[in-house]
Amino acid sequence: MLIFLRHKLAFLATPKTGTTAVEMALRPQAEIVFGKSRKHVTAVRYARKVAPFLEDTFGVRPDAVAIMRNPTDQIASWFRYRNADRLVGSDLSTRDITFDAYVREVICDDPPPRAQIGSQYNFLTDGNGTVMAEHVFAYDSQPDFRQFMADRLDKDVTFKPKNVSPRGETDLSSETLALLRAERAAEFDLYDRIKAAGGHLITPQG
Repeated sequence: MLIFLRHKLAFLATPKTGTTAVEMALRPQAEIVFGKSRKHVTAVRYARKVAPFLEDTFGVRPDAVAIMRNPTDQIASWFRYRNADRLVGSDLSTRDITFDAYVREVICDDPPPRAQIGSQYNFLTDGNGTVMAEHVFAYDSQPDFRQFMADRLDKDVTFKPKNVSPRGETDLSSETLALLRAERAAEFDLYDRIKAAGGHLITPQG
């Protein structure tokens, strides 16, 4: 998470949405940087814990901005990421299964460690459907997101790909896709809502 106090903006790092590239490009402009284990502060935690602290300490309550990816593509990114050579032999490796099987692990009642990836829905909302960030962009609306950040930070913004997952087969059967959409209906609905808003959902807080 990056906090730009002067520009009253906080960038929330939704996992597997290209956040490393954003952070590498904009880190020098941020007054506060949450890294490593605190990088992925959720929107609800930001709204309920971090934002009030910033307001009380600095007199500023920055707007939160985040990115959301197509749910299937986001899971595919996790699958490819955990297919890396460095994870082979560990309980996080996906080297020995197909993407179809991985998706079924993700949505089962007791996912193994490699399939414990959380959800964008839980990251971005309070769990009851309320989006907890002022601005949420669709992952494929990069030009609009870059322009938004450039306007808010008053600088040109360019993102270079970082931490790119290795390639891998991510074919999904229609049956498994249907199961995924049913199990994570709220997440797909939120993504559809963002797309219906032109790729930039605005939800004023407070």
